[in-house]
Amino acid sequence: MTQVLPMPVVAGMLIPPAGAAFALALGRRDGLSLDAWLWAGLRYLRLPKRSRPQPAITVSDAGVISTGAHEVALVGCTTVNIGLRTEQEQAALIAGFGRWLNGLSAPAQIVVSTRRVDLSRQAQRVSDTADTITHPGLAAVARDYASFLDQLAEQRDPLWRTITVAHQGAQALRNAEHTAAVLATLGASTTVLDGGAALAVLTCAVDPFTPADTGWSRALPEHPITGGAA
Repeated sequence: MTQVLPMPVVAGMLIPPAGAAFALALGRRDGLSLDAWLWAGLRYLRLPKRSRPQPAITVSDAGVISTGAHEVALVGCTTVNIGLRTEQEQAALIAGFGRWLNGLSAPAQIVVSTRRVDLSRQAQRVSDTADTITHPGLAAVARDYASFLDQLAEQRDPLWRTITVAHQGAQALRNAEHTAAVLATLGASTTVLDGGAALAVLTCAVDPFTPADTGWSRALPEHPITGGAA
């Protein structure tokens, strides 16, 4: 004999999946349907969570890093403090950043890193510059500043936060220039890293536990280094 479930039981079993299907079909968030969000989440779960390192093979004078399979261009930028902005200004900045993200047509990576800074090198550069200053008062100020940096390096462990946007693809350099221009309109200080600056960032990234300074460029491997006459 066939047994039929009571209608309340059938309704209780069908309403949840029907409601979920209805929400996926008609619901939207940030301009996308919920089914698009669902598929994006499923694709994310299937992607590997670790990327294989791709060492740099060459670095051009313009800053384009070649890994053999890809070309990468780097943009150095600062953060933008929106805490003191009005609600309208905050909304405008966030909307502008969102437009940049939505306008990306190729893979991009935002790297925020904090590393130790060796202020003694900066102090030495300031001291060397002080020796070339002809004005006695300005030279004395420069030497005092160099001494302050040396003292700070001995007593503290200063940190340096760097933000780098890496663009990948055939149009990496053009996309990097576009990113630098767009983020500059939001109030960030940006620059497309040339060959020496890009090599400095890569050098510091190899050993993040060693105090290093990305503020000065490195000579590219194919460039000869010459010194003054002995």
